[in-house]
Amino acid sequence: MILGYEKKDKIATITLNRPEAMNAISRELARELYGAWYDFSEDPAMTVLIITGTGEKAFCVGADLKEKEEKGDVHITSFWDGSFKLPMQGPEVFKPVIAAINGHCLEGGMELTLLADIRIAAEHATFGQPEIRLGIFPGMGATQRLPRSLPYNLAAGILFTGERFTAAKALEMGFVNRVVPLPDLMKTALTLAETISRNAPLALRALKEALLRSYDLPLDQGLRLEGVLRRVVGDTEDAQEGGRAFLERRPPLFKGK
Repeated sequence: MILGYEKKDKIATITLNRPEAMNAISRELARELYGAWYDFSEDPAMTVLIITGTGEKAFCVGADLKEKEEKGDVHITSFWDGSFKLPMQGPEVFKPVIAAINGHCLEGGMELTLLADIRIAAEHATFGQPEIRLGIFPGMGATQRLPRSLPYNLAAGILFTGERFTAAKALEMGFVNRVVPLPDLMKTALTLAETISRNAPLALRALKEALLRSYDLPLDQGLRLEGVLRRVVGDTEDAQEGGRAFLERRPPLFKGK
């Protein structure tokens, strides 16, 4: 099994499971990863997703270079072949995503974490987009998403040099939210996911959509979208339940309606 996909309560967990290859993304793993990503996006019972890797060495080091040498560059073939897809190519998921980064996070692995809203790293994790050193450059979203996660000059430095940086540096830059010892990584991610999952799922979706759309909209249009989404969410059964629960001093029982 090269990919683990588990659903428990409202939390889904995707685990890259090729530790012998540092969780590099093969064509088979890519297909399974996209399938799990799509399933999570479409499952109304799932509220939060955690993405992590197996082992202590690597979260994901990007494309499987051995397979690339044998079968060719999937970026070239997939440009015309729509059968090869990765989460970085969609669909958009308006649900919270947490990356639990358990080791080296390079190339496509780092691009995968750019899909996460919250990133938690083990202390020994390293990051980088070293593609430029191979005569290519990132092709799964780093040129577009990294400058949305970091100031332009920091993103440019990472992409132009191809140098790795530590988890401590990632925290200093604001690329990750927390750095924890490896034994605490999944416990930290699960605690955070449980906290998020207790909130109203429709409100969470609207909140994430408002955040993501803010990159592309002028302020006045962004505020307009925020107002529309706020009105829509305010008319849901969950919003009414939240108000009642507050007045009755009890935990709300949200149903996603």
